[in-house]
Amino acid sequence: MTDTPAVRIRGLRKTYGDTVAVAGLDLDVADGEVVALLGPNGAGKTTTIEILEGHRDRDAGEVSVLGHDPARTDLDWRAQIGIVTQDGGDLLELTVREAVGHFAHYYPRHRDPDQAIDLVGLTEKATERVRTLSGGQRRRLDVAIGVVGRPRLLFLDEPTTGFDPQARRQFWALIRRLADEGCTILLSTHYLEEAEALADRVAVIMGGRIVADATPATLGGRATARTVVRWADGRQETDDPAGLIATLTRRYGGTVPGLTVSRPSLEDIYLDLIGDAS
Repeated sequence: MTDTPAVRIRGLRKTYGDTVAVAGLDLDVADGEVVALLGPNGAGKTTTIEILEGHRDRDAGEVSVLGHDPARTDLDWRAQIGIVTQDGGDLLELTVREAVGHFAHYYPRHRDPDQAIDLVGLTEKATERVRTLSGGQRRRLDVAIGVVGRPRLLFLDEPTTGFDPQARRQFWALIRRLADEGCTILLSTHYLEEAEALADRVAVIMGGRIVADATPATLGGRATARTVVRWADGRQETDDPAGLIATLTRRYGGTVPGLTVSRPSLEDIYLDLIGDAS
């Protein structure tokens, strides 16, 4: 790890005709950090990631990825980048092992293809042709291709779309392993549980700008939000839930019917931040 951010963005702008996709976005991602980008469809997440990958030109702003402008890079830089896009390419007539092996040869220090296949839970499908895979299995293949090069920086754009719950948990374990190895990860996801499980920080994009940037536990004042106590006959927000529960216990002469105690979830905070855009 280094003190220089793996990703640094200042004043990023991108328009498509009269549509503003990114409107002066600022963001830093530290070396070795896992950052989740959250936002409704059309907020600018995918455009931002494509610019960082060097796959789309920007209209204005300063961008540094692993110390280089992604608009002017070389093969050495690209060999340090792993990408899992929303729509993976088809290699229909290749087997899973052939597809991962094909991409492995583009990287100077790649993983063994069978190891990458095992990491995403496709070992039993290694000799099957890509065209025979289900949608979720093809998504796992996309992830295997994205990590086979041992990337220093990994871009994940909606990586677990089509995964069943078990496959999603297996993927989370893989991301944690990559993070433990020092890989920097920028993750775009619609799954709030995924962001909370994986991210060191969460950045919320609205209208092409970052409107909130904090840890999952503190986003939008979540850590200091008032506790909500509910019971059969009422509901109250309080800074002293223990005191309120004691009062209710005395009122009911024992067990409080229907008692629940909760703080705002990450989903609650996120929905408050994006308002009607959801």
